[in-house]
Amino acid sequence: MAVSKTKPAEMIRAAYECGQRDFGENKVQELRDKYPVLPKDIRWHMIGHLQRNKVKYIAPFIHLIHSVDNERLLAEINKQAQKNERTLDVLFQIKIAREETKFGLSIPDYEALLEKYLSGAYPYVRLRGLMGMATNTDDKEQVAREFGRLKQLFDQLKNRVPDIRRLSMGMSNDYHIALREGSNMIRIGSAIFGARKKPGDN
Repeated sequence: MAVSKTKPAEMIRAAYECGQRDFGENKVQELRDKYPVLPKDIRWHMIGHLQRNKVKYIAPFIHLIHSVDNERLLAEINKQAQKNERTLDVLFQIKIAREETKFGLSIPDYEALLEKYLSGAYPYVRLRGLMGMATNTDDKEQVAREFGRLKQLFDQLKNRVPDIRRLSMGMSNDYHIALREGSNMIRIGSAIFGARKKPGDN
């Protein structure tokens, strides 16, 4: 999946014309701006932290929400999916990194939310798999351990929900480790579009 956040529509269109169809954004406003001006067969992915009050803006067209990290958000996604007469596909985001700045469900919260989902509490939501981000570190063994733990959770989940498909882990700087640990969806931004400008860059 091509991470197109902060990139203009013309760059996304260029990747589209090369055959890319899956694009990830982390801000709802950017998604809302880009969706009307780009081809409608693009599969848009929400990969950033999602606030409940913004779900309604992407519910009509989003392909996959990667970042479900709490029960109230899942309930809102279910509500907006029903309003739009859709079933929305989601991933549960698991916190595997040691960094406090990273979002995600703890293992106990994940297990509780999974039980509620399996009970049928969210009929307009379809769980498609798990997502996680490793610690931003040069310690490749630590990154591999974190990805490995997520792969174990994914395998356990697949035993309970056989149609689970997606294990989303790995970005431009660690995708090779993620693939080795079992990822089947990597989120690649700078390796496709080039490095993003930092504030203050010309």
